[in-house]
Amino acid sequence: MTPLLRAEALTRRFGATLALDALDLEIGQGEFFALLGGSGSGKSTLLRIIAGFEAPDSGRLLLDGRDILGTPPWARPVNMMFQSYALFPHMNVADNVAYGLKRARTPRAEADARVAAAIAMVGLDGLGARRPHQLSGGQRQRVALARSLVMRPRLLLLDEPLGALDAGLRERTGFELRALQRETGAAFVMVTHDQEEALALADRVAVLEGGRVAQVGAPRAIYERPASRFVARFLGAANVLEGRAAPGRFDSAEAGTTLAGEIPHGTVAVALRPERIRVTPGAAGPNTARGTVEDVAFRGDDSLLLVRLSGGAALRVAHAEEDGAPPERGAAVTLAWEAAAVVALPA
Repeated sequence: MTPLLRAEALTRRFGATLALDALDLEIGQGEFFALLGGSGSGKSTLLRIIAGFEAPDSGRLLLDGRDILGTPPWARPVNMMFQSYALFPHMNVADNVAYGLKRARTPRAEADARVAAAIAMVGLDGLGARRPHQLSGGQRQRVALARSLVMRPRLLLLDEPLGALDAGLRERTGFELRALQRETGAAFVMVTHDQEEALALADRVAVLEGGRVAQVGAPRAIYERPASRFVARFLGAANVLEGRAAPGRFDSAEAGTTLAGEIPHGTVAVALRPERIRVTPGAAGPNTARGTVEDVAFRGDDSLLLVRLSGGAALRVAHAEEDGAPPERGAAVTLAWEAAAVVALPA
């Protein structure tokens, strides 16, 4: 992967708060990249620094190998689509999309052609004369996207781009956003707190914690092999069990059982995904546990069980509808999982 953007030891403080802590990160050319993290993780601060709206206290930000921290926002080949969309209410769709081109003094004929192409690209043909208040939320989001794409940026920054949409529209718009990224060839960097959104759309995901990158990689790799307790819990809400490691096994008093698998030296905890655990009557031995169902929540294609184990820990278990009716509250159950489902955590 050829790097387009590289952050080197970016640090940003707001008084006593450390928003970015010597953060290092690379984003490739033509890559759809997601910055995922909770409130205060530093993802929005990093996005604003890339856009040029915020300056770090120290570090470098290299675009094609050149430090752009001293370059003003309007001179960077970077555009940003704000979470609020920031459309001009007194302008129609076409004029909103054309705004950046007019500021750049693009010749009228070229600007008109690019505006028409951008409006068509986001599926708003025939709506160029409408004002923002005459559009749905999804349509306003597309106008904001067209306004960014019409400038042909090398890098497009998306701040919670789907956050204001309802669930059905969010999924459909997400696929369209991914298709647009492939069509334009620009690198997209999306900030989101929605892990499903990040996993579904991004080529790579960076999980941020306390102003640092806790883990970065392909969505499946991070989901299946989290590098720490934090990543395991944050991404997919995995069960994390504490205990003591020995070669090939992990003894967990809070689970009241032994977990067998690839347990390297230095393992301090293990993670188990809820969908990798099954209710299995009569199972015994390693990678099994007994407990009592404390709660059951129907989720459509499965039910989420909260099972209190004999050692005191509570496990989240995804019970598929195809496996029959879920056990009721208060039922005594035996849980089992394969050795490959046990993920060792060094931190």
